[in-house]
Amino acid sequence: MSPSRVDPRTRPDEMGNTVSARVLVAYATKLGSTGEIAETIAQVLRDSGHRALALPARDVTGLDDWDAVILGSAVYAAYWQRDARRFTERFREELKARPLWLFSGGPLDRRLGKADQPITPHGAEITAELGARAHRTFGGRLARDAAVDPQVLQTHRLGDYRDWQAIVEYAYRIGRELDRMRFPPAGRADPDRRSG
Repeated sequence: MSPSRVDPRTRPDEMGNTVSARVLVAYATKLGSTGEIAETIAQVLRDSGHRALALPARDVTGLDDWDAVILGSAVYAAYWQRDARRFTERFREELKARPLWLFSGGPLDRRLGKADQPITPHGAEITAELGARAHRTFGGRLARDAAVDPQVLQTHRLGDYRDWQAIVEYAYRIGRELDRMRFPPAGRADPDRRSG
């Protein structure tokens, strides 16, 4: 890297501390597929120099330790999971005060997964007014041994329809946006944390 270009993730703050974003990737999953997407997004962000952790939405007890949030939910019959809805209810004001990105997992169709379907009306309703910067829909996965009603296995396509390249690209896009934001070192408040 040339001396004239400074990587914003490794640029020290005024006290000489390296500042990177602390990113929570919260997810609501039923069969694990959405959790695997969240883990991949968190890993890409870590590889990009940020501090990211994927956690089930139901296990999150607070957002004070996080500069930014990515929230994902599995979608069944066009509905986001209950844990995602409860997460948005519990942390509504805190989510409004942080950069927020969303993703949905679910279509059991490679074509639909690649088409990046808009957020479902239910997902849009529970995330309304949170100021999300973007949303992305990814394909889902249904395995033959999935713990679901046997009729679901007969009426839905089996297979893994997640487009891992699209997932990684979305995570890199978020990482690039985070690179352009200012975040305080841990333990210091900054009223300008949403600016880009």
